[in-house]
Amino acid sequence: MASSRDRQRKLARAKLDRQMARRAAAARRKRQIQAGVGAAVALLLVVLGSVWALGGFDRKPAPTAQDICAWTPIDASTSPDLKDVGLPATTDLPTTGTRPMTITTNQGAPITVELDLANATCAGASFAHLASKSFYDNTKCHEITSEGALRCGDPSGTGQGGPTYSFLSENIPSAQGPSPAPGQAPAYPAGTIALIGTPPGANGSQFLIFFEDFNPAQPSYPVVGKVTSGLDVVKKIGALETVDNGSGSKVKPKTDVVVQSVTVGEVNPAGPAETTAPAASPTSTAPSATPTAAAKS
Repeated sequence: MASSRDRQRKLARAKLDRQMARRAAAARRKRQIQAGVGAAVALLLVVLGSVWALGGFDRKPAPTAQDICAWTPIDASTSPDLKDVGLPATTDLPTTGTRPMTITTNQGAPITVELDLANATCAGASFAHLASKSFYDNTKCHEITSEGALRCGDPSGTGQGGPTYSFLSENIPSAQGPSPAPGQAPAYPAGTIALIGTPPGANGSQFLIFFEDFNPAQPSYPVVGKVTSGLDVVKKIGALETVDNGSGSKVKPKTDVVVQSVTVGEVNPAGPAETTAPAASPTSTAPSATPTAAAKS
């Protein structure tokens, strides 16, 4: 009997030793796993801390071309004065520098323009698109306005024409009061190229070339660029006799002013060599009414 009890005690002791060994091994594995997780968490914190210190979490994704320009389609069937030439591109649009544009008319030397891509990105893209489609070719500048500007860019010659899309205003000059401060240029110095929408703020193809300084109480025309040569030609056109345009207003040049072609050149990333236009607010969505035409005879 004693021998049997001793044997049972030995077996129980061996079983207990095996259980203790298994528990010890499990505890070691648990500690190893915890140590590994702790090391991984520590490494992750180090990496995140380095990224934060380098400003990685401060960076915002660069805006896409779609974010910059929104073209609003217009149904061509709504007006016979609209011309469908598709929509401008929405990707890879230049947003810095300048772009040369040449307006050739039947009134003398070509008028060269510098488009301001930094402040009028969408307008610059629209001009390039329309020029590539020969939209302006053989159209007439249909009005000489009381503000001292030549109005062009409407194939219908009615003031209601344009492409089958519109876009919002950019780069509207800030109001300067009744007169500019000493040494400050007016809102629209002679040579300024600006858009004029129908209705105001819904821009398309129509534009103004100012041949006189204009400083309204509340500017409404978005500035696109400036004349770099040929301003004398624009001034000569501005002095032409005007006749009734069919609506009772004597605003149409008596001598046809025909835009024979408009071409837009390659982007100059360096930007303008000299800025003569006044400081302008970046955007505006509530421009005032269209210009009142001058009565000339």
